[in-house]
Amino acid sequence: MNTIDSLCVHVDASPRAGMRLALARQLATRCGARRIEAMYCRTPCFADLPLAYGAGAAGAPAFLDDLYEQRYQRARQLFDKENAGHAMQWREIANDAVVPAMAGRALYADLMVLGQHQPDDLDTLNTPADFVPAVLIDSGKPAVVLPYAGSFGAIGERVLIAWKPTREAARALAAAMPILQRASSVHLVTDAGRTAAIADLEACLRAHGVEAPLKQHAPLPETRPGESLLSLAADCDADLVVMGCYGHSRAREWVMGGATRTVLASMTLPVLMAH
Repeated sequence: MNTIDSLCVHVDASPRAGMRLALARQLATRCGARRIEAMYCRTPCFADLPLAYGAGAAGAPAFLDDLYEQRYQRARQLFDKENAGHAMQWREIANDAVVPAMAGRALYADLMVLGQHQPDDLDTLNTPADFVPAVLIDSGKPAVVLPYAGSFGAIGERVLIAWKPTREAARALAAAMPILQRASSVHLVTDAGRTAAIADLEACLRAHGVEAPLKQHAPLPETRPGESLLSLAADCDADLVVMGCYGHSRAREWVMGGATRTVLASMTLPVLMAH
């Protein structure tokens, strides 16, 4: 069986970071990973400045220092709790923005564990709204992305693959193979007009040792494919979706594909993505 040897987890002061660390431990146990690296970014950001206005010009620096220390302590406590009895590594970045820092470390990992953007969370202000697609595209590495709401147990038992015969989907499939080889059921879906590709996908899965039952579903509609994919995941009781991440940079903004944008905004279960 294939294994995932190393994972890189984005950690911040949000309680969801503890869930990301727990998921990384679970995947490490399930897929044989030997190294988990937790990445914490201490770099100040302009988004925090409004929080300091109440302290006045003279008190703002001390206010921000105290704020950053509080965030650090919360993040470190989450790490220490999940690291008890394990061998996760803590890494801090203090002089680089969070996107290039995370993308740079991801180059040395097999899989990242990231979190969906959480609006209105003051503890994640230094994490930009486009953090997930930016890191995926900048690093070229796959990631499991956790929703900002809900709780999750074990993942990888019931997997839904959203397949396209594209580079992005193929990279996501390759990254997910260690999980798929250990799955209990695997569901397959593609776009309208691509159903012939499912037979090749099934052959590929069997050739790579995926023994779980494979179930093919009706193609996703051309309109609102992202919503239809998430609806199908719920109908299948899937605990993980595997799909490509489609998008590009234009004028310093990320232009995402329709289904990718919808899933990143409205996901209700973990999603393994690759660009």
